[in-house]
Amino acid sequence: MKPTRSTPLASRLAALSWGHLGRDAAKILAPLGALAVLLAFWQIYVVAARVNTLILPPPSQIVRVTVADWAHVQQALLATLGETAIGFAVALTFGLLCAALLDLLAPVRQALYPLLVASQSIPIVAIAPLLQLWFGTDLTAKVIVITLVCFFPITVAGLDGLRATEPDLLRLYRGFGASAARILWEVRLPGALPALFSGIRIAITYSVVGAIFSEYIGAEQGLGVYLRQKQAAFRVDLVIGVVAVTALASIALFLLVMLIERLAIPWFYAERRRGTTT
Repeated sequence: MKPTRSTPLASRLAALSWGHLGRDAAKILAPLGALAVLLAFWQIYVVAARVNTLILPPPSQIVRVTVADWAHVQQALLATLGETAIGFAVALTFGLLCAALLDLLAPVRQALYPLLVASQSIPIVAIAPLLQLWFGTDLTAKVIVITLVCFFPITVAGLDGLRATEPDLLRLYRGFGASAARILWEVRLPGALPALFSGIRIAITYSVVGAIFSEYIGAEQGLGVYLRQKQAAFRVDLVIGVVAVTALASIALFLLVMLIERLAIPWFYAERRRGTTT
């Protein structure tokens, strides 16, 4: 059971000790090492085999041209991140409301949950052009695409978290005459946060992909527009460079969510560490 009193932000930051950061750094260094080996092999292969760099540019060329065109890349990146933030906020809001509604009303859950699952079989590639046709190339269509991409994992994770509340804890609160609102705020929502953050971590990476895809179909600015322009110009090096920038942006957002999660539910990680040491 989580602590009943919230800890200040400073103490929560202090809880992320250097030992924990060291272990996290070790987990990060392993894939970075593998990536470095892959990039080195790529560079050596392109140079040694004299591959046409218009088709397969070496990593050094990709970095060089991306840095040289960084002003345009940065402008497109900021536009995409702005759309991502708005779309993800809308998806998070509607996802939480839908999860609470499905949890509170069993008839609604039985009627709508199968439809939510079935909706995931509809390819977004078929819906996005229709949204562009109906709403144009402004922000509305992009926000709807991002919301559709992120809505499902947030809703499912939130619903699973709410329904996983310990029955004994619920009976204890009800035995003391706690209201439904107090039980929701003090028991059910905190208990649902670990599962909810799992869905948020998945959704935040989807959000960037959804934003770029909506831009690629039709937009005036953003990474999707930049990719479409460079593909038309056969600039494979810049296309790969922007793909790498997109991956780094997704990883950064993922790590940001993980940091917020550790600050929001330190009791969960403390209990998990105690469980692994016993």
